[in-house]
Amino acid sequence: ARIAVVREAVGEAAYAAGHYAEALAELRAAKRINGATAYLPIMADCLRAVGRPQEALKLAKSPGVRNFQPAAKAEMTLVEAGARRDLGQMEAALATLEAAPLMSRSRESWVVRLRYAYADTLLAAGRERDALAWFHRAHAIDSDEITDAAERADELERRAE
Repeated sequence: ARIAVVREAVGEAAYAAGHYAEALAELRAAKRINGATAYLPIMADCLRAVGRPQEALKLAKSPGVRNFQPAAKAEMTLVEAGARRDLGQMEAALATLEAAPLMSRSRESWVVRLRYAYADTLLAAGRERDALAWFHRAHAIDSDEITDAAERADELERRAE
């Protein structure tokens, strides 16, 4: 029997390598051993990746999520919105993101990623003007350029000309 930290490390490595079923199994084992909820967003994303968005949504509503720090809460919000999109529930995906702190004054990467996901979901819902505004908002605080928000905004502006 492996210890939780080893299971966690193997799970995170499997996740990074795109081996989602293996990552899910390892992270579930780690959670069983130590009861930690920190793995929930990755586990939910693994469920999405293996085609089980309904289960990802159930995990997103786990009681422990309420106590997450803002970055972890944002991560779970992104997974939940993605699962809604997987299920064709575009309005529910937008509502999920709209309930998040999109207008946070923080410039941390989790805010950038929330704004970017919101812009992308608006675009997928056919709301190009709104999407453009949110790609600009994401880019405005994306000093590390973790997204292609600037390019996406440029593309939308060219389309509008």
